[in-house]
Amino acid sequence: MPLAAHAQTRITPEAFLAAVQGKTVSFHEVPSGYPVGVEEFLSPTLSVWRAEGRGCVYGRITTPNGQVCFLYEDATDGLPTCWWPFLHEGRLLVRLATFTRGEIQEARSITESSLNCPSAPIG
Repeated sequence: MPLAAHAQTRITPEAFLAAVQGKTVSFHEVPSGYPVGVEEFLSPTLSVWRAEGRGCVYGRITTPNGQVCFLYEDATDGLPTCWWPFLHEGRLLVRLATFTRGEIQEARSITESSLNCPSAPIG
């Protein structure tokens, strides 16, 4: 389903982070439904991501230009991954904020569960 053809409501990064702070969210590719990974939002500025079949990676969260950006500790290029959060038919989605790839992921599950990852990095 090409979401660009349907009504979408962009939400602010602050509204997105308020909805997920202290929660663990599973993300799935749209339209395939393939699981991408799970992110635990530890605070408005720190998260831990676990991609399917991989270990935990901590990320610093920033909110420039209406986007939610994650600079993960394993980012070899030193660049953040940024998303535009939006709602579509009552579903919470994020769209990769690049001009070359318009990947969309759906937040399918938002729980209070922890990923049980090692302690957050000090630095």
